[in-house]
Amino acid sequence: MADNPILRGFNPDPSICRAGSTYYIATSTFEWYPGVRIYRSEDLDHWEIAAMPLDRASQLDMRGNPDSGGIWAPCLSYADGLFWLVYTDVKRMDGNYKDAHNYVVTAPSIEGPWSDPVYLNSSGFDPSLFHDDDGRKWLLNEIWDHRGTQAHRDPPRGLFGGIVAQEYSPEEGRLIGERHTLYHGSPLGMTEGAHLFKHAGRYYLCTAEGGTGYEHAVTYSRADALTGPYETHPEDHVLTARFAPENALQRVGHGQLVSTPDGRWFHTFLCGRPLPGRNQCQMGRETGLEEVEWRADGWLYRKGGGMAPSGSGAPIAEDVTFPFAQGPLPMDFQWPRSPEADRLFSFTARPGWLRLFGREGLGSWFEQALVARRQTEAHCSAEVELEFTPADFQAQAGLTAYYNRHKLHYLCLSRGDDGAPVLMIQSCAGDWPEGGLSFPIGDGIAVPEGPLALGLDIRGAVLQFRYRLPGGAWQEIGPELDAGVLSDEGGRGEHSSFTGTFLGMAAQDLSGRAAPADFRNFRYRSGAAAS
Repeated sequence: MADNPILRGFNPDPSICRAGSTYYIATSTFEWYPGVRIYRSEDLDHWEIAAMPLDRASQLDMRGNPDSGGIWAPCLSYADGLFWLVYTDVKRMDGNYKDAHNYVVTAPSIEGPWSDPVYLNSSGFDPSLFHDDDGRKWLLNEIWDHRGTQAHRDPPRGLFGGIVAQEYSPEEGRLIGERHTLYHGSPLGMTEGAHLFKHAGRYYLCTAEGGTGYEHAVTYSRADALTGPYETHPEDHVLTARFAPENALQRVGHGQLVSTPDGRWFHTFLCGRPLPGRNQCQMGRETGLEEVEWRADGWLYRKGGGMAPSGSGAPIAEDVTFPFAQGPLPMDFQWPRSPEADRLFSFTARPGWLRLFGREGLGSWFEQALVARRQTEAHCSAEVELEFTPADFQAQAGLTAYYNRHKLHYLCLSRGDDGAPVLMIQSCAGDWPEGGLSFPIGDGIAVPEGPLALGLDIRGAVLQFRYRLPGGAWQEIGPELDAGVLSDEGGRGEHSSFTGTFLGMAAQDLSGRAAPADFRNFRYRSGAAAS
């Protein structure tokens, strides 16, 4: 296998399945569109993006969803000649309530066509579909208990009301029969992310526990009947780094089991690579893969012993340029929330360029012209060519390192009060709930009319913007900025921020006139290639 993480950059909650000799991993995308990323491999080593199935308004519309809402914890499976994908669309996550709706879509092949969604329930998040060997199908999900903030209910553990299962009828397109509570968790608690499977006549329940931070873990339990009772693994967890603070991979949890045709077993897990000494994971939660084994006691264990997964997390060199000479948008890139992509960007409005139409402010929950790709290493660079003629200060376009509306740095071209074009920097360094911007170089610096190139370099916790005029050399602009805040732990913190840093292009026109901004030759470098 490749060195862990195998899927770098924001790729959490990895659900794995095998169809024939091909393996697939589905990961959460939260507020980023299209919904769900599915990767494919023939050898568990080399992975490629195969599909982003939730790609039209009839399947998914996240306008108005909060930061880190949207698509949580998909589960991908293959049965009866179909791929089955269940997922949550989280419409609210603050306060006691979580408005979380669960759906299922199907497709005859991983590339689709994927069906319109069938609504399942809204009782909790992290749904999973289990195909029993008697042909029946069962939906599992965590139950959310809004009463759990009361002291006598042991917050935050009390918010997690257990794992439940209910039969799903594909013929009727709905849940049927009684809902069964399977498991309330190990002593670690905060039990979610359930996956059920059958081995040697027993039912095994895999759950994620301990929250999404440094106490995260993969917990196992088992029962002789699907509806229980379930006994917890003698060591509680199969994979975790909570007892290994020195491990290169931290925040280990939330995964799923898969077998190979030759009888080996592997387990996915999510993980984070914190900046040294800062416990800040800019890439968010990534995907790892570890070999596991069955032992004589009938339980699953990490192969080689211990619970902390292997992997150095060493950076991988990457140097790729996206010319944007023609569509469609490369699958490396996504945008926030809206299914109406043609209102945000176009490849035909100016052939040879990616045109963004200025929309709402950077950080809007509704319609934001922001097209970006994941940061995959702590040392990386991004560059892009821009042609843009802003009418006034309300129109702006440029290059951003963006986590969410409270955590961002943005180098943009706009226009000053004197009518001259200016380059300015806007930052929001995690100052939730105010969300106010700072302006590290004030009203900006004057630049000539016409094209220019924008760049940024991230070296661990430091971000530096730069720009280049036609025929000139790169020039740094503004001070060094805190790149560490662009992390799960920045701002509101690890239990409220679930995505990762994106690097990309943005355009705003706060007048509502949709001023166009044209981009081409977006270059991303990481690891040694970024030095």
